[in-house]
Amino acid sequence: MYKRNNSIILFSLCVLFFSPDLWSDKARTAYYLEWEVALAKAQSKLKIIPQEACDEIVAKAKVENIDFDELKQKTELIGYPVLGVVQQLVSVCRDGLGEWCHWGATTQDVTDSATVMAIRDSLDIIEADLDHIMASVAQIAEEHRLTPSKSSLSLYCILLCIPLIMVLLVAGRSNLQQAVPITFGFKMARLLATLQRHKERIAEIRKRALTLEFGGAAGTLATLDDSVALECQAEVARELGLAQPEIAWHTERDRIAEVGAFLGILCGTLSKNATDIKLMMQTEVGEVSEPYVSHRGSSSTMPNKFNPISCVYIHALAATVRQHSAALMDAMVEDHERSTGPWEIEWIVLPEAFILTAGALNQTKSMMAGLQVHPKNMMRNLNLTKGLIVSEAVMMGLGPKLGRQSAHDLVYTYCHRAALEDRMLIDLLKEDKDISAALSDSELEHLCDPANYLGLSGSMVDNVLNAYKKNVMIANKTNVSKDAAQ
Repeated sequence: MYKRNNSIILFSLCVLFFSPDLWSDKARTAYYLEWEVALAKAQSKLKIIPQEACDEIVAKAKVENIDFDELKQKTELIGYPVLGVVQQLVSVCRDGLGEWCHWGATTQDVTDSATVMAIRDSLDIIEADLDHIMASVAQIAEEHRLTPSKSSLSLYCILLCIPLIMVLLVAGRSNLQQAVPITFGFKMARLLATLQRHKERIAEIRKRALTLEFGGAAGTLATLDDSVALECQAEVARELGLAQPEIAWHTERDRIAEVGAFLGILCGTLSKNATDIKLMMQTEVGEVSEPYVSHRGSSSTMPNKFNPISCVYIHALAATVRQHSAALMDAMVEDHERSTGPWEIEWIVLPEAFILTAGALNQTKSMMAGLQVHPKNMMRNLNLTKGLIVSEAVMMGLGPKLGRQSAHDLVYTYCHRAALEDRMLIDLLKEDKDISAALSDSELEHLCDPANYLGLSGSMVDNVLNAYKKNVMIANKTNVSKDAAQ
């Protein structure tokens, strides 16, 4: 069913290692047949259809028994593929036993359930990719959470070229301007915390989205005897490993829209990270780089170029997914009990949203696994402003003595002078009599050391890492238990 375009080269570049087979015609048809098999088994168990009919349906409900050229023609004629699949299944069953196929069901029951099964399998892939990415990000955060010793980053040591302990302190940025110092581990821990929230969202979405659709024409199950209808529905749900719905949801599309919204916000996180990385890759910044592979990101004319490639595709893929997410919101506005049009929006955009999300995840996975970090450039950039990055620390140190606003205005003046005169902020501060009266030289030097103004960066990184490790431990125990049960 899914086919973006005929470009093998560009399609594979965007999608990378993810296979779109889960959303292909063959996969969708396999889900349809799986649904019909589940229905036959449930109904034979409840004596709704003969056991012989069930056995024949189960035996013949194979993708290899479907003529896809014929199915294409039937779908173009009818407008929906399910009836064409059912007709072929009926025809290959012996002795008219196929007539018991699809008993009491409607096209949308099968189509929606197949969509849910594809969502289930796609979420498994997305979660596995998230786990890989989080492992890489956690490693970076842990490696670079430590702060330097109290004197190791003295601006004077830097100016005098005294060897320093190299640590990953980096400029935190606000409005693309240097703000205050942070550790690179703190930056990565924020990403890790966000990714962990996305993993939690997957678990929540599974509870709501992985729900069977089986209600018949208007959702009332009027085609089945009242005494067995809901039991039949429950049996089909069990066969497929889906939740039984509390009521039909043919035109209540919040489940699908929620999945689309999740894909949109997940890609938003991946794109935010890619934006930070490509900004930090700029020649004038050079704090990190995508993994080096010979000729990757090279220019056709400029031999010096090492362009961001993963970042570029993550950005493009994520933007497209967000548009698809919006389209799925439009698909919620459906008429009455069975709709005329909005439902088909899902057929167009949901497969592509999943495939492009997987592409963005895979690009992120390879990028974060081999991210190159450049500590010397981080240090160089930290000191570009000759101490202005610690101006807030100085203001807070002077505040109790001079008043917060007075301290702010005074430090602001010296920040402006430092920039105009190309002088160290600390030198100008020491020349001010009011400041010298309020703070000693050693106190000023302490305030002007970026290493002393990291707040609770280390503790916050530890909080995130501890939560991550705890979740990994729980997941591992759960997987062991599942394997033992099998």
